[in-house]
Amino acid sequence: MDVENLVAIDVHTHVHRSVNAPPASADENEHLAAMAKYFKTAAAAFTVDDLAAYYRERNMAAVTFTIDNKDAPVDPSRATPEEIAERARDYADVLIPFGSVDPARGAEGVAMASRQIEEFGVRGFKFHPSSQGFYPNDRAAYPLYEVIEAAGLPALFHTGQTGAGAGTRGGGGIRLAYSNPMYLDDVAVDFPDMPIILAHPSFPWQEEALSVATHKPQVYIDLSGWSPKYFPPILVQYANTLLKDKVLFGTDFPVLTPERWMADLEKTAIRDEVKPGIFKDNAVRLLGLGKPAE
Repeated sequence: MDVENLVAIDVHTHVHRSVNAPPASADENEHLAAMAKYFKTAAAAFTVDDLAAYYRERNMAAVTFTIDNKDAPVDPSRATPEEIAERARDYADVLIPFGSVDPARGAEGVAMASRQIEEFGVRGFKFHPSSQGFYPNDRAAYPLYEVIEAAGLPALFHTGQTGAGAGTRGGGGIRLAYSNPMYLDDVAVDFPDMPIILAHPSFPWQEEALSVATHKPQVYIDLSGWSPKYFPPILVQYANTLLKDKVLFGTDFPVLTPERWMADLEKTAIRDEVKPGIFKDNAVRLLGLGKPAE
C-alpha cells in the first residue's frame, strides 16, 4: 500500500454481497433499502471486487468488513468475513480487511477468530453489540478479546444510534442500549493493549464516548455513519483539540459516499490543520501502515 500517495483512509466500509452471488438489486435487501431511505441515498450492495475498484478510482484505501451474527438466517448471497479477507489479498493496495465473530459463538468463535487471523490475515475485528445482542463488557466476550489483543490488532465497535434498523418494524431487532460506549471503558481497562475504535458519533451518548476516548490512550473514534454537518458541536470541539490525533475518517459506505462526507465536512468548524490527521495520518499510526506525513 502506497500510503504516502493516498488521499485518505476510510476506516469504516461494508461488503454486503458475495462475489459468488447471482446479480440482484440491492432493493431486494430490506436492511439495505431501509438504510438507503434513512440516508436519502441509493441502495447498493458491493462485493469486495466492487469496493476495491471504487476506492482505487478515488486513490483511497478502505477498511472493510461484514458482521457475523450467529442467529442470522443463512444467506448464500452475503459475503463472509473469510471471503472478504481472502479476496482482499488481491487488492492490498486499497483494502484492509477486518474479521468479525459473534461472541455468542463461545469457544467456536474463539477458534474462528484465530483462524481469521492466522489463515486469512485479517487486520482487526468488527463488533456490532446492538445487532449481535451483547454488552461489550460481558465477560463471555473476553476470550475473543484475548485473541485479538495477543495478535496486536484493533477492535472496532458500533456505538450509538445510526441508520441501522431505523424505520423498520421493531427497529429491525436492533437494541440501542447495547451500544452505549461507556461499556467499552471496562474493555479498555481490562485489555489496555488492544486498540478500540468507537464507531460513529455515539448519539445519544456523545459525551460518554469523548470521555472514554480522552481517558483511555488506546481508544479512538471513527466519524462514520453521520454526515459531518450533523456532528454535535462538542464532537467538533474535541476533534479540533484534545482528540485531534484520535479521530478517524469513516463513511459507513455504501450508505454515505466519501465525496458526500468530505463535502459536508467543509460545512463544519473542523480546522484545516487537523484534517490531514482525520483523513489519513491517524489511521496510518493506528493500523501500523507506515510513517504518517510530517
